[in-house]
Amino acid sequence: MGQPIKLIILDRDGVINLDSDAFIKSPDEWVPIKGSLEAIARLNQAGYRVVVATNQSGVARGLLNVQVLNEIHQKMHTAAQLVGAEIDAVFFCPHAAEDNCDCRKPKAGMFIDIAKRFEISLRGGVPVIGDSLRDLQAGFVAGCAPFLVLTGKGEITRTKGGLPPGTMIFPDLAAVVDFILKKPVEMSV
Repeated sequence: MGQPIKLIILDRDGVINLDSDAFIKSPDEWVPIKGSLEAIARLNQAGYRVVVATNQSGVARGLLNVQVLNEIHQKMHTAAQLVGAEIDAVFFCPHAAEDNCDCRKPKAGMFIDIAKRFEISLRGGVPVIGDSLRDLQAGFVAGCAPFLVLTGKGEITRTKGGLPPGTMIFPDLAAVVDFILKKPVEMSV
């Protein structure tokens, strides 16, 4: 049997790419945050599987359809590959808040699906990195270690408070990755 899987879960908008209050509705609007894709490459080089978990209520609102969402994600995958990064999977919730689904963060449905897909327990410190409270809440409920980045909506999230216990705060994804990669090996899952 090989080494146990090392997994990390990232929110998309505001963590990997620039966020927009008007939603990211086309591949042209998807712009990576400086250093984010290189940070993912460093995670890959350290043996991490990188998974994205993202709410995409723009689909339910009719701002984009699943085909366009897939085109946005293809642009993200291609941009990542150009710097030697690999995103293993993208999980998304296409529902609006009023749909009251189990997959929309802050509920943990997407995280439960990720755990099943990768046959791993998220308990014990699988990192979840997000810029909004709901990202961290969903991960925390599923047993992940919460990391808040101050890109995207992160500054507002920090100011509002109410973060899950143990949340660590960093300027951006690259800084979180620096921290995670310096941790002792026993912290990996």
